[in-house]
Amino acid sequence: MSLSAQSSMQARFKFEVTRDNDEAAFFFDVDIMLPGQGITAIFGPSGSGKTTLLRCISGLERSSEGVCVVNGITWQSKSVFTPVHRRPLGVVFQESSLFAHLTAEGNLQYAVRRSSKGQGIVFEQVIQVMGIAALLQRYPHQLSGGERQRVAIARALLTQPQLLLMDEPLASLDKARKQEVLPYLEHIRTAFEVPILYVSHSLEEVTRLADHVVLMDSGRVIAQGGVTDVFSRLDTALWLEEDTAVVLQAQVVERDNSWHLMRVRYSGGDLWLRDNGTALDQWVRVRVHAKDVSLALTKHEDSSIVNRLEVKIVEVGQDHDEAMALVRLLSGDVFLMARITRRSLQQLGLMVGAVVWAQVKSAAMLS
Repeated sequence: MSLSAQSSMQARFKFEVTRDNDEAAFFFDVDIMLPGQGITAIFGPSGSGKTTLLRCISGLERSSEGVCVVNGITWQSKSVFTPVHRRPLGVVFQESSLFAHLTAEGNLQYAVRRSSKGQGIVFEQVIQVMGIAALLQRYPHQLSGGERQRVAIARALLTQPQLLLMDEPLASLDKARKQEVLPYLEHIRTAFEVPILYVSHSLEEVTRLADHVVLMDSGRVIAQGGVTDVFSRLDTALWLEEDTAVVLQAQVVERDNSWHLMRVRYSGGDLWLRDNGTALDQWVRVRVHAKDVSLALTKHEDSSIVNRLEVKIVEVGQDHDEAMALVRLLSGDVFLMARITRRSLQQLGLMVGAVVWAQVKSAAMLS
């Protein structure tokens, strides 16, 4: 069941916003082409312009140089400006913003009335995907923070938008409540065809949820593309510093119950991870931090590190730490990243084109 009248959407956004305050001017200049499906994460530090971008797309921020085209329909140009209430989009903020005088169901029915497409099976499907059937007769004050946010997301979905905007929807929740809501956000991606723009400064959320990533800093885009590609680039690694990690798509192929481990396979080989109960044959995301990858010229069997992969060095770059180097590695048809000392780089004679062994000390399953 699709919430969008079209199965895919191409969107182009171009805005330039200049703001003056008591300290300095803030220049905002973004020109991006986004896919019309899945979750696109707008990622960057506080003050980088993430929320400004969403405000421009929604029509809350008007720019004389702004252009916004969604599904081939112009929402904004030099001659056109579609007001907020006429743009077919849903919005989820940091706070749930539910109507306090209405039950959860009342809040959802309000959204249904706003939609011109009727209720039908969509209502039941949204209730099921968001897992809120037992909450419908409760008022907002009777719900936990995570429950309120799930109802708020369901309400936005029930307007049947062509585009769903989420502005740091988990920022106000504690870690436990975030972990409660994240699986439901993953379900949205697979259950509905509505594209989502997801603003966050949490690398964990972005690497777990996003299909496409736009990295922003100081009001400009510094990188964009698929989540696997963007986080395996040297320029991105330099920007992320200690958080540098790649994201792999892998399939669960074996479970070792005696050691509480499971083996996942991707195009470059196999990795043993802590068993979290994921079913065999299921596809998952795995994050490998650059700091957890070491390099060796030969395959060491006498080591506590069980994950050893044959890789090819494709790029070597300077790290933000002068004592370290970043090494980009081709593994199958994807890339890994290693952060090693420049001393090791020289002593081992590591150069572009060399085939070496990557020793992965730790890897984490994201979904």
